[in-house]
Amino acid sequence: MLRALAGETLPTPPIWMMRQAGRYLPEYKATRAQAGDFLSLCYNPDLAAEVTLQPIRRYGFDAAILFADILLVPQALGADLWFVTGEGPRLSTITTAAELNALKPLDDIHKTLNPIYETVKILSRELPKETTLIGFAGAPWTVATYMIAGRGTPDQGPAHALKAENRAVFDGLLDRITEATIHYLSAQIEAGAEVVKLFDSWAGSLQGADFENYSLKPMQKITQALKEKHPETPIIAFPRGAGERYTGAHAAIGADCIALDDGVSASWAAENVQTAGCVQGNLASRHMVSGGEDLIRETRQIVDALSGGPHIFNLGHGITPDADPANVQLMIDTVRGG
Repeated sequence: MLRALAGETLPTPPIWMMRQAGRYLPEYKATRAQAGDFLSLCYNPDLAAEVTLQPIRRYGFDAAILFADILLVPQALGADLWFVTGEGPRLSTITTAAELNALKPLDDIHKTLNPIYETVKILSRELPKETTLIGFAGAPWTVATYMIAGRGTPDQGPAHALKAENRAVFDGLLDRITEATIHYLSAQIEAGAEVVKLFDSWAGSLQGADFENYSLKPMQKITQALKEKHPETPIIAFPRGAGERYTGAHAAIGADCIALDDGVSASWAAENVQTAGCVQGNLASRHMVSGGEDLIRETRQIVDALSGGPHIFNLGHGITPDADPANVQLMIDTVRGG
């Protein structure tokens, strides 16, 4: 994993999966039940480390990603956060100057986030030496969409509306999230994370100059700050839904690797993105449900298309709860066995 991130072309790409610790695994469900609820699991270092390790034990992935959630940063800043079963997260909203000003100072976020750093420390000790430990955070635009709407939305409409109607509050919130994320990821690195990843899950809804201003530039600011403090730590950026705008993303963000969703073909990415550095991706998550010959064929096509440069094999988005664990093994066997 680290060799690929350093720009090396390898005969077999390293493999991990977004959301690889999760609801498709029976052992995860058992540990989640033991924790009581999702947030209790995130903030229990022993149990969060356990679910992070489960897919490593089962599959031998080349990397483990810290089990946490992108909305822990809003909670650490003072937003109320809770999860509704079957519906997802809910947050108190930030849409006015008064609500923005009521957020906690940056130095206070670690009081909430210390259990996450403890999880990283446990994993740094417990993971096999050959398994890379990835820390992560949500990118500012995506985190802001949840903080403004108070929930996930299909089109990120409330965030776009605030951007249009009250740019001062919108910019202030993005700046606050950006600075908090620098603090958070730096602390993860200091605790033992070997790589960090920025997830901009809703980057694709930004159009025109907004994509550069509110997806790429905040990630670039985070990357630059982390590189100044931790120059040896590789950074993966995932501006999901970027389409043709993946071209140039390495340089615009300063990331060592650009993660690709399945909306672009691997052959296109080889010509337009991989020429600038390592890429990660990008098998469609549906193959983890359906399996079979389609999974094998698509996996081989991606590996072949990206074999001429540095590549980390992954899905184009997170694995879904209805995935069959046997299909994950089939994917791994196909990548490693040809």
